[in-house]
Amino acid sequence: MSHASISQSISIVHPISLSHGRNAEVWDTTGKRYIDFVGGIGVLNLGHCHPHVVEAIREQATRLTHYAFNAAPHTPYIELMARLSEFIPVSYPVSGMLTNSGAEAAENALKIVRGATGRSAVIAFDGAFHGRTLATLNLNGKVAPYKQKVGVLPGPVYHLPYPSADNGVTCAEALKAMDRLFSVEIDVDDVACFIIEPVQGEGGFLALDREFAQALRRFCDEKRILLIADEIQSGFGRTGQRFAFTRLGIEPDLILLGKSIAGGVPLGAVVGRKALMDNLPKGGLGGTYSGNPIACAAALATLEVMTDAHLQAWGAQQEAAIVSRYSAWRAQALSPYLGRLTGIGAMRGIELANVDGTPAPRQLTQLLGLARDAGLLLMPSGKARHIIRLLAPLTTEPHVLEEGLTVLEACFKQLD
Repeated sequence: MSHASISQSISIVHPISLSHGRNAEVWDTTGKRYIDFVGGIGVLNLGHCHPHVVEAIREQATRLTHYAFNAAPHTPYIELMARLSEFIPVSYPVSGMLTNSGAEAAENALKIVRGATGRSAVIAFDGAFHGRTLATLNLNGKVAPYKQKVGVLPGPVYHLPYPSADNGVTCAEALKAMDRLFSVEIDVDDVACFIIEPVQGEGGFLALDREFAQALRRFCDEKRILLIADEIQSGFGRTGQRFAFTRLGIEPDLILLGKSIAGGVPLGAVVGRKALMDNLPKGGLGGTYSGNPIACAAALATLEVMTDAHLQAWGAQQEAAIVSRYSAWRAQALSPYLGRLTGIGAMRGIELANVDGTPAPRQLTQLLGLARDAGLLLMPSGKARHIIRLLAPLTTEPHVLEEGLTVLEACFKQLD
């Protein structure tokens, strides 16, 4: 199929054309079946075409397909925000707004913190990914390909090392870098917020150091700096809990939502402390498509399925399967390129590395092709594009998950 009418600046990982999908399986236009460990890059925690979500979309489409909420409120938006405020596991009153995407949620969060603090500087982290819009590009902790050739980016933004057992950066090292930042680069009183992913996605499924998270929360409280948790990829059960920040023993001030919030329909949100969310003047937040009724209906259906019991069971089952297979591969020395297992819960990455520990991106590229030919779709991540991120739907049938891991095992054996 020709893609001549599509911008060549869009990078495509898998040169196939998909036709349809069901839960953790998809089929291309030739009829070939694939097991999907990409999950729309974290969008499909409930799999392709979940029946409850599909029915909600179908029913809502017969009632109201669109209305701009800032022109006249509609029921799905109101019901979803009420349900979301109950679903967010924090101790304080929550309010928020719906957006079209995670990146748009991040953009609005920047407006909210500027309005609340009167400050403009933002501290983000190496390896971060918060979106592809102009402002979020500057938050990202990676230049290529996101920041190349786009000129001066909105700021000021500063970056710190991301501390994680998965990348070897310690809490002490990150705190030392933070001390240097405020001694050399910027006055702490000019900082509006820190923005951080509890588990990095694009960065390679790196789980944030718990000690650092708590130290950062204390620092933000002392300095009257706001803390934003980007749960766009790690949220909605990806780690086996509603949100990954609860594993850290902290409460952020604002939370960015997206990806699996609506079962595959474009939707995002920024939610948080009510006083923060209400601080901008009337009309300061909003959007034509933000909180589209069909997207809201899909999100409501998604939340109905995502009970704590389901999330815990799905997360535990998937984590156990991945960890068990990986441990067996390590024990049998499956491949000289099999590196570390990163991440936490059901949000896992597998590193491809050389014997000296350096990244092996060439072998990852080879693995992507081998797996695709064998009927398994994988997604790369990491600064050197050397970590496979496993994003199979949480609802993946156990035998399908095992089949996919068996294909992955066979492909590792073929690497050279």
